[in-house]
Amino acid sequence: MSDFPWIKHYPKGVPREINPDQYSSLPELFEEIFKKYADAEAYENMGKVLTYSEVDELSDNFASYLTNVSGLKKGDRIAIQMPNCLQYPISMIGALKAGLVVVGTNPLYTAREMAHQFKDSGAKAVVIVANFADNLEKILPETDIQTVIHTELGDMIGGLKGFIVNFVVKYIKKMVPSYNIPKAVKFKTALKEGSKHSFERPEISSSDLAFLQYTGGTTGVSKGAKLSHRNLVAHTMQTQEWFKPLFTDGEQEVMITALPLYHIFALAVNGLLMFSIGAKSILITNPRDMPGFIKELKKHPFTLMTGVNTLFNGLLNQPNINEVDFTHLKGSIGGGMAVQRAVAEKWKKITGGPLVEGYGLSETSPVLSVNPLDGTERIGTIGIPTPSTEMKVMNEQGEEVPLGEPGEICGKGPQVMSGYWNKDELNETTFFNGEWFRTGDVGVMDKDGFFKIVDRKKDMINVSGFNVYPNEIEDVIAGMDKVLEVAVIGVPDEHSTEKVKAFIVKKDDSLTEEEVIAYCKENLTAYKCPKLVSFETELPKSNVGKIIRRHLRDKEEVA
Repeated sequence: MSDFPWIKHYPKGVPREINPDQYSSLPELFEEIFKKYADAEAYENMGKVLTYSEVDELSDNFASYLTNVSGLKKGDRIAIQMPNCLQYPISMIGALKAGLVVVGTNPLYTAREMAHQFKDSGAKAVVIVANFADNLEKILPETDIQTVIHTELGDMIGGLKGFIVNFVVKYIKKMVPSYNIPKAVKFKTALKEGSKHSFERPEISSSDLAFLQYTGGTTGVSKGAKLSHRNLVAHTMQTQEWFKPLFTDGEQEVMITALPLYHIFALAVNGLLMFSIGAKSILITNPRDMPGFIKELKKHPFTLMTGVNTLFNGLLNQPNINEVDFTHLKGSIGGGMAVQRAVAEKWKKITGGPLVEGYGLSETSPVLSVNPLDGTERIGTIGIPTPSTEMKVMNEQGEEVPLGEPGEICGKGPQVMSGYWNKDELNETTFFNGEWFRTGDVGVMDKDGFFKIVDRKKDMINVSGFNVYPNEIEDVIAGMDKVLEVAVIGVPDEHSTEKVKAFIVKKDDSLTEEEVIAYCKENLTAYKCPKLVSFETELPKSNVGKIIRRHLRDKEEVA
């Protein structure tokens, strides 16, 4: 990799290559971690703390239940459908110890979406929080699921507080619709039953699947990316090395985990990476409750934080954000969607530290590239490839394009999936020459090897033959003081094929369409400027806060 221009920008001490075969499986890595950090605090949620040794014991009990009581076998798929709570890491680690394949499922999925994912994956078991079990009841007969383990949010908190949490959620906030699944087993019962049996970890090889990570479905039907133990071990080693400039020897890192653990970014970075270095993760169950989120941030001397642009933007627009103590914060990493310059600049002003952007997909475990974490980051770029990773910008024929010209970003490395689950015909077109994964993102690489996302190929707007990229326009409009959030799409136009339409959530009610268009004319070429502006009360988002332009396009077609 010495010929690649980005190498000279690697942070000091970060190697160019990692050993993806350092551990044969994630459970082998876990075994070392549990011994090394046994007495350290691993997770905290709603004031309840679990140490690494407690997580080890509880996940063993859960693995024992799955294998000894439920009779699940290595390679069987198990869906985990919960927000961030202590039950999530116990379930995930226990399932991996048992050699099962974890299918992370969005708890807010509709019954139809659940049925698609459970049937497509062939899941034989599910762990679900009670709030969403009514949807499971509706579609359970359509699936192969035989083992249902259900839980309430306060179950692992225990004591009076756990009882109060469950009571309030169920009876005061009425967030648990009634359901009837006769064969369902309570999570705590599963742990108790599992503890009665000895657990023996099966032989797991690096090529065995660890996760079926379903794509977000923001651009179409959700597909299951096949991620092996080797993929996730490699990714953990890669990010361990990249994050080293932020770590302090002998000091435990404290990570704010607001993104849900079923999302690939949180799973791999907040979950596996932080776990591998003995960090403590603060699990935020409902980050959409911004006042509650701020209250939680004020309790902890956190050192690291991940999120998406809308999450950071939402925090910055809270009136009491200045009450949060950011003096311990070493690094903030944005991913999942483009980090807007206005948000990054305001975050640095408020916290004193940069908001660094990284890039990846479910199919790449997810990180392909990230900005250096040694203070040499470049705002507006997605950074440079991580160790043992290569990236290129290619045309439709799979040929590398000249430096600085846009094309499809393609990547390869030990963290890249082998293909999609049950989608052999799709896999043939997903890779160039069977090795370069096609991301579907249009980007450019500069002379120093830093990459910049231009936009999703499917979101590109055609104005009189010119390619217009929504990200660029959104970045400009987001710089307006009166704008809270913005999304841009193309709508049909009989004269120019498409025209640009901006959907804006106001921060200041006085904002007008004329102001927006005038501002854009000052900062953009004429054909890029919005011809239409629609003011909205909110924008459609995924559960992790990623704005879904497809829903806006669907709305326009109906109109």
